[in-house]
Amino acid sequence: QVQLVESGGASVQAGGSLNVSCGASEYIASRNCLGWFRQAPGKAHEAVAAISRLTRATYYADSVKGRFTMSQENDDVKVYLHMMTLNPDDTAMYYCAEKNTWSGRTWADVGTYDNWGQGTQVTVS
Repeated sequence: QVQLVESGGASVQAGGSLNVSCGASEYIASRNCLGWFRQAPGKAHEAVAAISRLTRATYYADSVKGRFTMSQENDDVKVYLHMMTLNPDDTAMYYCAEKNTWSGRTWADVGTYDNWGQGTQVTVS
């Protein structure tokens, strides 16, 4: 199983920005869908965004649309989530996860992802 490792979480002030990343121990092209989820205390996992590693197409939850941007540079194994205009509601543990199938109908379905990272904490004052 490929290891996913998130990094970049931190405590930031409301209105600030933060860039977190997700790296894979081994790049496998068939793992086409890389998603970001977050979990606030006492809450279920919430889909944030997803990217197709093949086409770089993205999807975003309504709650972060226009504020968060997901990207992966060509020839770079790392995937990034750039978060702007952060507010306290964004406070959560942020996880990256992967699966094979890229689909506009299933990108946000937590149960369809089969490999998860350990998470990185984002705290907004």
